[in-house]
Amino acid sequence: MDKLILGIESSCDETAAAVVKNGREVLSNVINTQIELHKKYGGVVPEIASRKHIESIDAVVGEALDNAGVTINDIDAVAVTYGPGLVGALLVGVSYAKAYAYAAKKPLVPVHHIKGHIAANFIAHKELEPPFICLVASGGHSHIVLAEDYTKFKILARTRDDAAGEAFDKIARVLGLGYPGGPLIDKLAKDGNPDAFKFPRVRIDKDSLDFSFSGVKTSVINYLHKLEQNGEVVNKADVAASFQNAVTDVLCTHTIEACQMYNIKTVALAGGVASNSNLRDKMSKLCKKENISVLYPPPVLCTDNAAMIASCGYWGYLNNDFADLSLNAVPSLSIED
Repeated sequence: MDKLILGIESSCDETAAAVVKNGREVLSNVINTQIELHKKYGGVVPEIASRKHIESIDAVVGEALDNAGVTINDIDAVAVTYGPGLVGALLVGVSYAKAYAYAAKKPLVPVHHIKGHIAANFIAHKELEPPFICLVASGGHSHIVLAEDYTKFKILARTRDDAAGEAFDKIARVLGLGYPGGPLIDKLAKDGNPDAFKFPRVRIDKDSLDFSFSGVKTSVINYLHKLEQNGEVVNKADVAASFQNAVTDVLCTHTIEACQMYNIKTVALAGGVASNSNLRDKMSKLCKKENISVLYPPPVLCTDNAAMIASCGYWGYLNNDFADLSLNAVPSLSIED
C-alpha cells in the first residue's frame, strides 16, 4: 500500500514542506527561501532565520498539502529535520511537526539533515539502492558516507575545519561577489584559468580521507591581500577557477579512494555543492575512468528542501524509527547517532 510522508525542513534559511509517496515520488515540494533577506549581511543571521521560519511555516505546510492534492488525513506520517543545523531554526520545525503530528494522531519520524541530503538521490534515481558511496558537500557539511542500507550509514571522511560550501562563501565574499558564494564562484570560474594558481590540496595524513579547506581558503586570501598591498590588479576569474579546481580536486579524489577502499561501484553526490558544474564534470570523468557509476540530484534537490526529508522519513517509517513529544533539536547531531 502506498505511503505518503509529509516532510518539514527548517535547519537553516529555507522553510520547506513536501509530500512524497513511497520515498521516491514527489507530490509537492514547497521552499520558502530567505536568501534575499540574508544577502545584505553576507550570510545567514540565525535570529532572523528563526523568526522568518515562525512566520512562514504554517503557510508552507498548507501549500504543500494543497499542491499534493491531499489533506492531513491522507498522510501516513510527519517527518522533520531535528539536526544538525541552527538550533533556533531547527526548533521551529521540530515544534511545529510535534504539534501537527499530535493533533492529527500521526507518527512522528525524526530525520537527520545529512541523511536527508543523501535520500534526495532516491527521488532523482528510482533505481538507486544501497550500498553506495555518497559525497555530501554543502555550506555546513563535507562528508564521505557509506550508505550501507536505507537507514544505516557510516562516515568515512569529514572536514576537520571549514566545509566546502563555507569556503566557497568566504572566498566569494573576499572577491566581492556576494552571497551565496557557491553559484557565483562557479559562474565566474567559467571565464578563468583553473591552472593559473596552484592553491594547496590538503591531505591530513596518508591513511585519512578527511578534508581540510581552511588552508586553501587562507592561501587565496593571503594571495589577494598581497596583490592589494602591491597595488596589482586581481584577475578574479582566474582566482575563482583555481580555487574551485583545488577544492573539487580534493573532493573527487578522496571520494574515488573511498570507493576503491570499500569496493563500491556507485557514487552519489548530495548537498548544495553537488550543483557545482566543475565538481560534476570532474567526478564524472574520474568515475568513468574507474568504471564507477556517478549520480546526482537536480539542483532543487541539492539545496535544502523537504522532499529529501520526506523521502528519508519514509525509510525511517518502514523501520519504525518514531519519536515521541520529547523530541528536541540537536544542532550538532552526528549521522551515526
